[in-house]
Amino acid sequence: GCGNSALSHDLHELGYTDVTSIDFSPACIAAMRARYAHCPGLRWAVMDIRALAFPDASFDVVLEKGTLDVLMVEETDPWDISPQAAAAMHRVLAEVSRVLRPGGCFISITFAQPHFRKPHYAQEAFGWSLRHAACGDGEAGAFHYFLYVMRKGQPLDPRDAALGRRLHQPP
Repeated sequence: GCGNSALSHDLHELGYTDVTSIDFSPACIAAMRARYAHCPGLRWAVMDIRALAFPDASFDVVLEKGTLDVLMVEETDPWDISPQAAAAMHRVLAEVSRVLRPGGCFISITFAQPHFRKPHYAQEAFGWSLRHAACGDGEAGAFHYFLYVMRKGQPLDPRDAALGRRLHQPP
């Protein structure tokens, strides 16, 4: 869900010239294609994050910034999420794992604290390791955000795997 964020263009300007961005909104993707038509290395596609149309092992890096938060927006208790939300999160993460190449990296940027998000990422079925860091300058009134990095083909720490096993497993 790239939305109308300039992140893809910013990455392009930093030298990442092969960037594919998706969103479920055709209007959004049309607007982004028009806005950044001068950047041939930026590609835009209308797509559902729950069913990616890319072949297996087609990306070195998958980056999401707040897209997964949408899956939790209707949850009223972050300590006890619904089976539907857990299943939706699992489906998306399984798709991310599927499209990552061996050694590939999944980066997730979110306000979701580790005790809420790590159990979703820490599923042995995804075949990746998990690290996280708190970010933000700590200014009064500022929120910290969290960076999660998963590396495909590296082992999951046993403590993280235990977190993942406690989460409701989708059927």
